Amino acid sequence: MSDMILDISMLPETLFSRIKTEKVKFHEENGAFIVTPIVEERKSFDSLIGMFSDGKLSIDNHLKQKQLDKELEN
Repeated sequence: MSDMILDISMLPETLFSRIKTEKVKFHEENGAFIVTPIVEERKSFDSLIGMFSDGKLSIDNHLKQKQLDKELEN
């Protein structure tokens, strides 16, 4: 049997209450079922510094653009 990734809400409450992750890997091996919690990595705060996380627009460039927009309105 191949591995399956399941949402923990699909498990019975007795298992669901003991697992602290949102997803689990379900694996069958020699007649035994193995349920392994999947821990997803979170983005670090450092990658979110700046106007957008993709780095295309910095806060300095954003402020310059706002200043230019104000000048064009006048």
